[in-house]
Amino acid sequence: MSAGGGLVTLHYRLSLEHGEELLSTFDAAPATLALGAGELAPGLERCVEQAEPGKRYVFLLEPEQAFGERREELLQAVPRAAFPADMALAPGEAVEFAGPEGYAHLGIVLEAGEDRVRVDFNHPLAGRRLRFELEVISVL
Repeated sequence: MSAGGGLVTLHYRLSLEHGEELLSTFDAAPATLALGAGELAPGLERCVEQAEPGKRYVFLLEPEQAFGERREELLQAVPRAAFPADMALAPGEAVEFAGPEGYAHLGIVLEAGEDRVRVDFNHPLAGRRLRFELEVISVL
């Protein structure tokens, strides 16, 4: 399959290395994605680009091939004043910030104090080995 710029319709399953399924389209409608548009993580997109329509593939991906390694510098203490006063900030809650480049940055609250909130800005799958199964149906 040629890289970048095309639309691809496919079924895929993303699982943790030992089988815990995270997301699948195999029992539902297939997904149609624009290659090169950032709809998939770059490592997952490279797998799709290697696939031929009509064949099923399984890729085992190391963290650096998928969502990267966990980075300690992405654990940050954010002033409580940066959040709306009425916002509940329980551990595990997702929070979103607008970055200087205009992109949204998602973080997970680790702990909320009176003055600071500790937020993890790592991708939730960072540092994890993944199994990516796919079957390309068509390419436009």
